[in-house]
Amino acid sequence: MDLDEEKGGARESQGGPVYECVRCGRRVSFSELERYISFRCPYCGYRVFRKIRAPIVKRVKAR
Repeated sequence: MDLDEEKGGARESQGGPVYECVRCGRRVSFSELERYISFRCPYCGYRVFRKIRAPIVKRVKAR
C-alpha cells in the first residue's frame, strides 16, 4: 500500500482499480483482491467493497 493511497489519491496504474473495505476502510488494489478465491479484505475478512474513483470532474455538453 502506497502512502498516496492512504491520503486519498486512487492510483489505477498499479494493478487496476482501487477498492476500499467498508468495514475497516483500508484500500486494496484489484490485483491484491484477485489472489483470493472470493473477494475478501486481506485485513479484516469483510466482503463488501467500495470502488474508489478518481477526483476528476467530467463535464458533458448538453445539446
